[in-house]
Amino acid sequence: MTFKTIETQEELDKIIKDRIDRVNEKYADYDQLKSRNEELTAENSALQTTVSETSEKVKGFDREKADMMAKISGFETSKLRTQIALKHGLPIDLADRLKGDNEEAITKDAERLSGFMKPMNPTPPLANPEGNPGDGKDSAYRTFVENLNTEE
Repeated sequence: MTFKTIETQEELDKIIKDRIDRVNEKYADYDQLKSRNEELTAENSALQTTVSETSEKVKGFDREKADMMAKISGFETSKLRTQIALKHGLPIDLADRLKGDNEEAITKDAERLSGFMKPMNPTPPLANPEGNPGDGKDSAYRTFVENLNTEE
């Protein structure tokens, strides 16, 4: 490439204009790219908002699921305690007092607690609390009714 001297202002303007036109051709799609970039930025921010909202919902669902699972576990443990208490002859009121995380531990606690409780076998009274039915002025009638044969 040879260098040509610029002698007039018009030549300089023409050279500069040619150079500007080449650069403009090179970056002709700049406005399209700029508008597309703005669209993508807006879309990206909307998607980020959606992702964060969805993430919060998922965390809420996870917490709710954990709470529900804890409740279910509590109900199952309560049912197991009640079954073991009844199996070992403990009153239902004492089922909540049984300790343990699994069936084996609860059973051991129920066995230990039932060892402290004595069976309630009521002793019969020493005498007839109603008195002797043969005593009194109605004893003859009573004997007559007891000896009545209703069958023919």
